[in-house]
Amino acid sequence: MEKICHSEKETMETAATIARTLKGGEIFALMGELGCGKTTFVKGLALGLQITSTITSPTFNLVHRYSGGRLTLVHFDLYRLKRFEELEALDLELELRKENVIAIEWPQLADPILPVKQTRRVEFQEVGSSARRITISFY
Repeated sequence: MEKICHSEKETMETAATIARTLKGGEIFALMGELGCGKTTFVKGLALGLQITSTITSPTFNLVHRYSGGRLTLVHFDLYRLKRFEELEALDLELELRKENVIAIEWPQLADPILPVKQTRRVEFQEVGSSARRITISFY
């Protein structure tokens, strides 16, 4: 799937539409430069899952958990991690076995443990000055 989004609202609506179809256990590996819309996409997932909490980037906390919606959303940001062993402290492998929806920003470090059939690779690319191309594929 490929979609050109011209605003944050459109990015959120795209993710919300996807989230409304989720059953639990899905993983989104979010790839792209800083400021390209990864957290905005997660906000859309939360919207589609009927989560009313304020969604923020977990850059400093590394993980945020949002419940209260149709499914629980777990949002990881691995930007600051340097070694695979650092993932153990986050219990990422345990989370991957649960029926939650998981969004992982900067997922490259976790690639070896992401289940292929459950993981959607979401790539964000700038197109012009205000638009983003979002490409979603399975690992």
